[in-house]
Amino acid sequence: MTNRFFAGLLVVTVVSAQPSLKEAAKGKFLVGAALNEAQFTERSAVEVAIIQRHFNSITPENVMKWEVIHPEPEQYNWTPADRYVDFGTRNHMFVIGHNLVWHQQTPKWVFEGDDGQPASRQLLLERMRRHIHAVVSRYKGRIQGWDVVNEALNEDGTLRQSPWLQIVGEDYVAKAFEFAHEADSTVELYYNDYSLESGAKRRGAIELVRKLRSAGVPIAAIGTQTHIHMTNPTLEQMDQTLTELGQLGIQVMVTELDIDILPQVNHSDQVSAHLEGSTTLNPYAGGLPDDVQAALAKRYGDLFAIFAKHSRTLKRVTFWGVTDANSWLNDWPVRGRTNYPLLFDREGKPKPAFESVMQALKAPAKK
Repeated sequence: MTNRFFAGLLVVTVVSAQPSLKEAAKGKFLVGAALNEAQFTERSAVEVAIIQRHFNSITPENVMKWEVIHPEPEQYNWTPADRYVDFGTRNHMFVIGHNLVWHQQTPKWVFEGDDGQPASRQLLLERMRRHIHAVVSRYKGRIQGWDVVNEALNEDGTLRQSPWLQIVGEDYVAKAFEFAHEADSTVELYYNDYSLESGAKRRGAIELVRKLRSAGVPIAAIGTQTHIHMTNPTLEQMDQTLTELGQLGIQVMVTELDIDILPQVNHSDQVSAHLEGSTTLNPYAGGLPDDVQAALAKRYGDLFAIFAKHSRTLKRVTFWGVTDANSWLNDWPVRGRTNYPLLFDREGKPKPAFESVMQALKAPAKK
């Protein structure tokens, strides 16, 4: 116990001496991280030290999703979300709420009537309104921005055939923003989605935002998640994505950044993979080779050079996680793999990618 205490104290001391990501990005954009419950309840001194040193914005991984915060019709689970917001407030951070309306991690009862059949449009809209009013109102003045609608689009840019769309219709997106604005007219409201580097999906997102704005919907920003791989999307695609989103006249945010370095898998791999001894699906179980570490560092440096280029319209860059140890990519889409998608390793030490990002942030922005 004593040895672990001093080891943790040593790492915290080292973290406090590191150059700061948020300071390097000052004048360009906020730098954020998605937090899990162990982090915002401060059970890990090392991770808390990293968060406090390097980030000025936070997003909750799960505690504000509907199934967690509102699991039953008349039951709200406020304690984890309260502690998350308290952590951000104490540390003077830009606090994000994530998220209000999504087709996943939403309880089945939300979409059902008392008879077990699909709810009516009127009932589902009333449930949406009550949920949004309850959650947004509780944190009014303490949360600065909300992911109001999450992942509403298919890969071809059309609206996803979710229960929200099937029951309410296309205006469910506008209604969610309307209800959130009613609950807190001062908070920033965002649309958030993944794979906007794909031309078809990006065009769909741009069309959606334009329709919302033309209808007077109070949307402040579009979030591009940016869960990417080592070679896909290309840097040119990333640049084009931020260019086109930046022309919408609202803020742009990179909301869930990480870089998956492991082999991409198909559905059969997800279902039947056996990881023990598999060097194909889990090639770096024993550690990341130096050449791959260097390639990841270059990828991050190139990426942040593009982010810096777009700093006029890019307000925030948020990593989805703090260290490699707690990244969701260790378990998705195949459980138990060893991934290395972030700037800090499993012990909380900065990787070569950290220095590459720092250099990119300090360099004069390219035009």
